Amino acid sequence: MSPPCFAALLALSAAAFAGIPFLAGDYAIGVALNLLMWIALTQSWVVLSAMTGYVSLGHAVFFGAGAYAMVLCFGSLPFWASVIVAGGATGLLALVVGYPCLRVRGPYFVILTFGLAELVKFVVINIEAALGQFGRLLFGGPGLAEIFYVVLALAAASAAITYSVRRSRFGAGLRAIRENEEAAETLGIDVARYKVLAFALSAVVPGMVGAAMVMRTTYFEPLDLFNPITSFTIVSIAIIGGGDDVPGPVYGAFFLVLLQEMLWANWPEIYMILLGALLVAFVLGVPDGIHGRIASWRRARG
Repeated sequence: MSPPCFAALLALSAAAFAGIPFLAGDYAIGVALNLLMWIALTQSWVVLSAMTGYVSLGHAVFFGAGAYAMVLCFGSLPFWASVIVAGGATGLLALVVGYPCLRVRGPYFVILTFGLAELVKFVVINIEAALGQFGRLLFGGPGLAEIFYVVLALAAASAAITYSVRRSRFGAGLRAIRENEEAAETLGIDVARYKVLAFALSAVVPGMVGAAMVMRTTYFEPLDLFNPITSFTIVSIAIIGGGDDVPGPVYGAFFLVLLQEMLWANWPEIYMILLGALLVAFVLGVPDGIHGRIASWRRARG
């Protein structure tokens, strides 16, 4: 898709979502907000993991760290300014921990990112305990519509970042690292710098989303905000959606949120069983995901 077509489609989609707070009730707004959150989080994951092949289970750390930054800024800065600060803080965190984490590959990197999320979670818990805080209520926050528009902007920005990186020289370098890291280095690609930059870029949006979403719940609890289920859900959406481009996370998020709304409230056990079965089916039978299958179908027809 050409840049003008993508820009027009992105603007049209954002405009369609922007009308939801005026036309729907709180339940529908909440569902749309949940959808936009997962789209934003998974788009950011794609920039690092789908493009470089370094599968991360650590995005929960950036989501939770962004929420904690919002808590620390709450009452001192405007809502939107706190969201920006959260993005900067998580990007800086990723730059600090990125180089040592990205020195390992494969399953070691997966385990390391999961461990990093757990480490930061318990550091925050200990900091809160030292401050005498055991969960924080956030009164006087923004309304649901304001949070919705912030997350909508983040989802659109995240999609634009994925699209731009995918078609840039930087993105080509990331994909070269995925295919063969040693060969990429011999071709002159600064592998270490590319990986750390991708890691930092993929951390900014989750931090900002976490900052916005903690105001949705109006309660900060580290065990909830640093929940590893966040990371597992992002990976599940990426597997189901497939690919290393913008449509994959969108397809995957729509699919998973629809499944959640159909089953989670009344049959959570069936939802978990079905999700596990679907992940096995996609990994074994449809490794390129929904996006890859649609692209293959279009090529066959064209």
